Amino acid sequence: MTPISSYRSQFRFRMVGPLLVALAIAPLAACDSMNPFDKGEVYKPEIKPDIPAEKLYNDGLAAIDAHDYEKATKSFKDLNSIYPYTQWSKKALLMETFSHYSSKEFEEAEASGKRFLQLYPADAEAAYAAYLIASSYYDVVLDVSRDQERAEKALVAFVEVVQRWPKSDYAADAKTKIGGLRDQLAGHEMDIGRYYLKKHNYVAAINRFRVVVSQYQTTSQIEEALARLTEAYLALGVVNEAETAASILGHNFPESQWYKDTYALLVNKGISPKENDDSWISKAFKAVKIN
Repeated sequence: MTPISSYRSQFRFRMVGPLLVALAIAPLAACDSMNPFDKGEVYKPEIKPDIPAEKLYNDGLAAIDAHDYEKATKSFKDLNSIYPYTQWSKKALLMETFSHYSSKEFEEAEASGKRFLQLYPADAEAAYAAYLIASSYYDVVLDVSRDQERAEKALVAFVEVVQRWPKSDYAADAKTKIGGLRDQLAGHEMDIGRYYLKKHNYVAAINRFRVVVSQYQTTSQIEEALARLTEAYLALGVVNEAETAASILGHNFPESQWYKDTYALLVNKGISPKENDDSWISKAFKAVKIN
């Protein structure tokens, strides 16, 4: 019995008028005209040969060795599709993440890496997946004059690697990159702060330098941030904050050229570095020691 005749046998219509009969038959006639099997054709499902999981995995590894990341990604995706939720698919998903990362497909690497962490959060290779995600952000960080969204994401991701897997093989490199990213983000704040300072928008400039003093005290930007705060506060006539910024700069970096220039600036105004314990700057430095 053909598919269409089988379909028809399920229904019986009473002859209640020519119009109803016509309406009932019309859709079936349309189905008949569209049926691809009316002329005796038989549906033949496509049968794909079984490819051993190990072969797919090794093919992917060989493609990576040959730097053919497109072929490698395909092998790992095929393995995941044919053998889902197996140990082989788990390994393939991790290597797919690496393959995407190696070919600079960073968004794809991020997506597959996050999928690995969702499926296998306690796996021994979870640290590596997290490290690849962080590296995917890190490798496209823009210079300090541009938007730093990727740098912020990379910082959070590397911090996660260090905190969740402190003894992993990736923790040391993550710590190094955290330092660089914090300096990058501080540099971005300094870049904007300098712009506002040149425009004599001292309040906006202070807000940017304040971020560096509050959040990035251990970066290379801190000396200039304190010097610029002194300059901006003096321009506004807020002498006690200017004196405090200069005092803390001199205490922590007495040989710094930034301090020498700042000291000279204060002397020209008839004042000298002096810390005010009630200043937000003083409180910020009591929370975190630089040396």
